[in-house]
Amino acid sequence: MYVFTTCSDPEDKNTYLLLDFLFFWELAGLIVPNDGMCHLNSEGYYTHAEILDYPSVEAIRHKVKDNSINVIFAVTKDVFKTYKRLSDHIEGSSCAVLTTDSSNVVNLVREEYKKISSTIQMRDNATHHVKISYYSACGKDGPEIPTSKCDNVRVGDEITFTLHIELNSCPSDPRDWREVIQISPIGINESLIIDLEMLCGCECESQRKTLSEQCNARGSLVCGVCECDETFIGTNCQCLSDTMPSKSENNHFCHDNTTQVDCSGRGLCSCGVCQCDKRANSNEVISGKYCQCDNFSCERHEQKICSGPEHGTCECGKCACKTGWAGAACECQLSKESCRPAGGGQLCSGKGTCECGICKCQSTPQGYFSGQYCELCPTCSNRCDKLQDCVQCQMYKSGKFKNLQDCLGNCTSVKTTSLDNDAIEKYELIKGEKKCTAYDDVNKCKFTFIFKEMDDGTDEVRAQREPDCWLKVAILRILCGGAGAILGIGLATLLLWKLITRIQDHREYMRFEKEKLLAEWKTNNNPLYRQATSTFKNPMFRFSRRSN
Repeated sequence: MYVFTTCSDPEDKNTYLLLDFLFFWELAGLIVPNDGMCHLNSEGYYTHAEILDYPSVEAIRHKVKDNSINVIFAVTKDVFKTYKRLSDHIEGSSCAVLTTDSSNVVNLVREEYKKISSTIQMRDNATHHVKISYYSACGKDGPEIPTSKCDNVRVGDEITFTLHIELNSCPSDPRDWREVIQISPIGINESLIIDLEMLCGCECESQRKTLSEQCNARGSLVCGVCECDETFIGTNCQCLSDTMPSKSENNHFCHDNTTQVDCSGRGLCSCGVCQCDKRANSNEVISGKYCQCDNFSCERHEQKICSGPEHGTCECGKCACKTGWAGAACECQLSKESCRPAGGGQLCSGKGTCECGICKCQSTPQGYFSGQYCELCPTCSNRCDKLQDCVQCQMYKSGKFKNLQDCLGNCTSVKTTSLDNDAIEKYELIKGEKKCTAYDDVNKCKFTFIFKEMDDGTDEVRAQREPDCWLKVAILRILCGGAGAILGIGLATLLLWKLITRIQDHREYMRFEKEKLLAEWKTNNNPLYRQATSTFKNPMFRFSRRSN
């Protein structure tokens, strides 16, 4: 069964949408109440998103409170009011407006964290039968005021809270007359435990036990409290009043003149001597005459007290650093050898300072240096380009500083020596050296040099003895010669084609003449030849034969 509380604003449509949505899921039988457990797989992803319902506000509040978590809701402006109301119900939470493109998320978290980390607010789990009032001056010189919250607290500030506990009413059930109250700062996993017993009845007075064993037979047990004889004092009448140290202005039983709290609030005053509380963690010890010291409230570095036992130990709330370490949390290494490259050289390559054994690289007009030893400069201008002009003027008397005065004035920190061309090609670089190849656009030359930046700030350069230059050629002559050659070859080809065509035509003509002679007939000796004979008939002539 689910209980929903509507908003006070009847026009708030989001409430009804939420009710409709949850009602639908409830009717469908799809909602399984959240069990408050952390269901994560090996990759850190939540595995029950489609199995369990979202946790309720009360469940979130309990988890945040039990684990001393500070929650920051970074939401857009349109839902800010909703999450602000949610934040009011969760201790140690805050709410801030996030831009639509989330561009201010880093600054938002930073600012909200500063507010949280600079604020100390006390809380308790007392019931309504007990009223606890908080008073504090928040580290100021003025009087204490009724408050359980102090803002603008900086690291190292000491804030004192005074508690007044008052019983408002007695529970109806006598079993509730004893209450354990836990008081702690919000967001800090440390607390003060008060075992409160309420004197809500007078029946116990009639049950006075004289010479009770709980009072070491030196007093009467009345309502669970020992009323000691005149010669004895203490919670169990265990101390002789004559043996107690004398009270004076500067000498109190269990506290000094800086406070009125016995045993610094972390122990029990017994016979004028503090018996310090025992911590749940046996490694955490409260000590000192007034229980003012401990070995667990020192500065931490990387979640380790005094950076770990190899760096220092916590003594009376302050780190006692071992040899070679310093700092509030013994995080600073005094030796500077870790800032020097393994092969030797300057600290941080001369481009930074060694702080706590770590190089803090510097920024120069050329760029920002980085790397473990500040040996890298990704944003610096190319060193090869910077040395090219000096190598040209010192080796080849050319380039930007080819004038002798310019070369001497601009290249004082560059020392150039020569190497044979073959030697520089086979040269194997050692640590700190770099090979560069440069081009002289004016003389059309290429040259190679090797440089190394020395500790004194100078550059030691080795350049090839002779640059590799292009041969100087007459472009116009080459062009004219090429054009003439192409023209000559064309004419020669044309003449050759003409000659071959003429010879071919002559051969074809001669063959034609020869075939023509062979085709003529000789009629005088042709046996088949006959003279032409013409026969004429007279159609009008008729031959008649007479008979005798």
